[in-house]
Order: sequence, then C-alpha cells, then structure tokens
Amino acid sequence: IGDSFATYGKNLPLKHVLVYGGVSQNSQVRALNKGAHILVATPGRLLDLMNQGYIHLNHLLVFVLDEADRMLDMGFLPDLKRIIKQLPEKRQSLFFSATMPPNIIDLSRQLLTNPTSVNVTPKKTSVERIEQQVYYVERNGKRELLKKILKKPDVDRAIVFSRTKRGANMLAQKLLLAGIKAAAIHGNKSQGARQRALEAFRTKQIDVLVATDVAARGLDINGVTHVVNYDLPTEPESYVHRIGRTGRAGAEGLAISFCTSEERRDLIAIEKLIGQKVPLAPGQPAPQPVSEESKDATPQRGARRNSRTRRGGQVRSANTSKNSGPQHTAGHGSTETTATDGKPKRRRRRKGTRRRQQSGQS
Repeated sequence: IGDSFATYGKNLPLKHVLVYGGVSQNSQVRALNKGAHILVATPGRLLDLMNQGYIHLNHLLVFVLDEADRMLDMGFLPDLKRIIKQLPEKRQSLFFSATMPPNIIDLSRQLLTNPTSVNVTPKKTSVERIEQQVYYVERNGKRELLKKILKKPDVDRAIVFSRTKRGANMLAQKLLLAGIKAAAIHGNKSQGARQRALEAFRTKQIDVLVATDVAARGLDINGVTHVVNYDLPTEPESYVHRIGRTGRAGAEGLAISFCTSEERRDLIAIEKLIGQKVPLAPGQPAPQPVSEESKDATPQRGARRNSRTRRGGQVRSANTSKNSGPQHTAGHGSTETTATDGKPKRRRRRKGTRRRQQSGQS
C-alpha cells in the first residue's frame, strides 16, 4: 500500500509515511517528525507509537480499515478498539473487506453512523485469465510431484501454499536440497526475514516462495507464473485469494492444486464457490466419484481400525474386520455378545470378578 501511494501520488503535493512492526522504529519516527498527510500503518506499531507520544490522531479526517475480516481473524480487534477510541468523533470511516462476516458487520455498526454499503460482486469468482488444474495425489507423493512441476522450463516464478508454518519451513528446506532456490514466508517469520524473502523473490534471487495464507492477500508481485496449492485450504474463499497471486496486471497464470483423498471435500467446497469444476491436469486419470454421504461426512483423519472400550479402569481393544458381525459392549453384570466368523458366542461375566482378580483375590 505504501508503494502504491508513492506511485500514484508521485506528482501530488501529498506526503505519506509507512509504519509497521518487526523493524527498528527510528527511521519511522524521523519520517513522522517531518509531518505527513497520509499514514499507512499496522495496528500494533501504530498503537505503540501513539502510546509513546509520537502520533496524535486528534486532527484525523479519514480513517480507512483495510482487510477488516483478516484483522479480526488474526486477533487485532483489541488493538483496533484502542486506536478507534483515540479518533476524533467527526471523521469519515471506511471499511474494506473481501468478505463481511457477522463480527465485521457488528463492528461496523458500532463505529459507523448511517453507513452506506458498497458491495462489489464480480461476475466470476476466479480470474478468467488463470488456468486451473488439479492433481489427485496422496500425501506421500506430493513432494516428488511438486519437484517435477517446479523444474519445468515454463515455471519462471512460483508461489507454493502450505497449510501450516512448520510445513512451509520443511517444504522450503526440501526444495533447497533438490536444487530449487526457495524460501518460506509465514507469520512466525520476523518482519525483516519476510522482507528479505519477498525482495529475493521479486529480484529473482529465488524462484519459489513457500507461504501460508498470510501471503494470500496483499502480496502483489508481477510475473508470478504459477501458484501451487500444495495443501488445499479449508476455507474456499482462501483458494480464490491464493490463485489471484498469479495472472496479475493482464498476464496469464496457472494455478495447480494437489488433492488427496482426505481433501476431496475441500475441493468440492471450492468448486461450489467458484461455480465450476477444476479441470484435471493433462494426463491425469479421473478420480473415483465421491458419494453424497461422504460429501457431508466429517473427515475421520487418522481413524484407527481398533476401537477402545474402557470398563472399570480396564482398556480392551475390539478388532473389527469385514467378516465380523456387529459387536456390542456391555457393562458389569450384564451379558456380552461378540460375533466371530459369523457365529455369535455368549459369555456371562460375573460382577466384580475382574476387580477381585486384580487385587490378588480369587
């Protein structure tokens, strides 16, 4: 945003100052002391400089809150409320947000007086210039497939999205070992480290940026030829923001998604949001159809075939197989029926027998 003000305001008599955390405040304070018409700030550093007496908002005319929904998701609401308390009552306030969840609507009602809502809904959710492809691959095959894709000659600059920060770090390390120049960027990285990674990506010192969703919005780098969803996002809207990192400024782009059997429901939700099927990558076989029941089912990731039943402090494993019939568990003093090889067997357990055996009594 600061760069955009510098570009668009080049020939205007307006000075702007940019303040953000993670770096030394000295140069930012010096710029503030010279005065500014426009202040672009992150909530934490803005509040910090206000508390130190370097910034006063009593003459503010316009207050703009950008990416309001993400600010709330990332826990900035308390800082925002402290800042808003320092704003003059007479001002113009504007909220910009890609989505308007209920908490954003509630906040707008608290802060705005008779607001006008401007809803810009695109005709198509995903950018037409972006070609989309999906590879159906299990988790243990993702890494090798990614290396194969990134080594193709048409990949000039790529962003790879991982679901977790730890996953982004590990993936960047594995790519480096494979001879692919890559760096990770996520919320646990310092501001300085993030800036260095972005600058290296912009100047083509590295070819691949491995990122979490912290980079899905606001990252505007021209020339990103490929976006790879190494992990599909759990929120369908994040998919649109991710693939929007390519195909910018009129250029074309390719968005590739990896989909495991566990991520099929996430893909279905994405296709429902964008109103189209994500095409199979060339040469990929069609996947097995997903039943209606599995579309609505809750994922049972890592579920074990052995169920454990606790009785009177004892844990018993009940193995299930395709040939076994129904199993019923019963409490103390009751009859337990267990089916084995299709033949039910009845066994009566006397109440308290196991407890006496544990204590050495028979």
